[in-house]
Amino acid sequence: MTRVYDAIVIGAGHNGLCLAAYLQRAGLSTVVVERRHEEGGGVNTEEPVLPGYRHNLHAQYMEFFDIMPMIQDFGLEEIGLRTVVPEAQAGIAFEDGRPPIVLHRPDLLDRTRESIARYSKADADLYCELKQRAAALQPLLAAGLYNIPSPQTQDAQGMAVAAAFGDLGLTPYHASKTCKVIIDELFETDELRALMYRTCIEWGFPVDDWGTAGGFLTFIMWTMANWKLVIGGTHGLAKAMTQACYREGVDLLENTCVEKILVEDGRCTGVVARGEEIRANKVVASNADLRQTLLDLVGRDELSDTWVKRAEAFRYGPSHVLGTPMFCLYEAPRYASARHDPEIDRCFYTVVGFDGAEDMIRYIRDAYSGRMPEPGAGTWVNTLWDPTQAPPGRHSATGWYFFPVASALSPEEWADVRATYNGRFLEKWQRAAPNMTAGNVIAERLYTPDQQEHKNLMREGDFSNGEFSPDQIGANRPFPEASNYRTEVEGLYLCGPSSYPGGGVHAACGYNAFKAIAEDFDLESPLVPARGY
Repeated sequence: MTRVYDAIVIGAGHNGLCLAAYLQRAGLSTVVVERRHEEGGGVNTEEPVLPGYRHNLHAQYMEFFDIMPMIQDFGLEEIGLRTVVPEAQAGIAFEDGRPPIVLHRPDLLDRTRESIARYSKADADLYCELKQRAAALQPLLAAGLYNIPSPQTQDAQGMAVAAAFGDLGLTPYHASKTCKVIIDELFETDELRALMYRTCIEWGFPVDDWGTAGGFLTFIMWTMANWKLVIGGTHGLAKAMTQACYREGVDLLENTCVEKILVEDGRCTGVVARGEEIRANKVVASNADLRQTLLDLVGRDELSDTWVKRAEAFRYGPSHVLGTPMFCLYEAPRYASARHDPEIDRCFYTVVGFDGAEDMIRYIRDAYSGRMPEPGAGTWVNTLWDPTQAPPGRHSATGWYFFPVASALSPEEWADVRATYNGRFLEKWQRAAPNMTAGNVIAERLYTPDQQEHKNLMREGDFSNGEFSPDQIGANRPFPEASNYRTEVEGLYLCGPSSYPGGGVHAACGYNAFKAIAEDFDLESPLVPARGY
């Protein structure tokens, strides 16, 4: 018998789970169809190197948990979501052992000021001032994140910069600059500039793109060093979201790949998965990327020429393309820079392998231009706060490399990268942390963008499934006609990171897609007046 639901969600990434929970709560019988054996998408924790050593294969730190509506609305902390907030949040260490820079969580800004002031009191004071003012923007930024974007989004960002930082001489004019230009204008310390460049690309903000400085001053300064670690690994979020879906009555079909989206007389009526038709009375929403959804699953024949051209023109990478190194360790890193500040050894996220801003910008530009950069990474040793992620007395370390897009290298070249790049990085890591010798590494592994593309369907290895650039952000994401999560096929919606606001563990793509669907089908709004979105 053909299965029939009110709503079908394609893909059980965290955005798809979020949407499904709200749809079911609103009274629509809902099924999530997931091609893999488990839910979560990029929010996944596995043991890919050795048994007992857990590694987050993609998502690492969580900066939106204080504002994410689903956590409150579905009581995720009551059904297993547990977190910790390390004191030392982000740092950069150097192989010559000079003082590190360590950024602490927002309630410990005095320690951040002390760390930066080793290099520049002016930079320390300005960073803390910007951080406090950006934090005050949280209600405005959260409302922008969890609402359908409007064409005025970019203008609003410039106005926010003027309102928050105008007395510091910052205006909408400054928002039009590149991230690198505004960082260089604001901060004189080379070491701090390097760390700031890195935080920009962690969020996919290309440091050399014009018009991104407003995002740095508001969004990045707000989220930076405001991170939580999920106990047990980031899949703890996926597990809690899945349990919330089950509690609401959502059906989840695992190991079931959607092969086609059914369209009849211009209306979406269901999907074909593993040869079986699953019918939708009202809604089909896709957590898959834009091209896969429109060109592969719907098909060009069901779309207008405009929508086909828009989908074909949508770009992936190079601004979010990652490699994920994993190390099973006897000891956690002990940095030479710790003689100046021991907190670098207990930093949640540590950048290593870069001598300063010039090294960092060369690394970024090489990766973006298709050249394999010299090794350097942002690293996490989550076992410092959660010993369950490794056997007793041992440690798991995970990192992010920024690499060229998957298609830039041949399969043979990527195989060579997997065989050699971790070893080359370890040589640099040892120069900054002398105990990080080959003898301290029990085993290691590297996931490269071509593997990420197949494992999590991150096209080109791009974790946002779409480049961040002025024509693909805000009300232009993925393109203007689709920025409200609706497609030209009646009943078909987008809810994945190809849609606004893009990649990141915020569930805003799923939440906002529900708002569009609720408006179209006269469902109860999720808006909580006290929250404001």
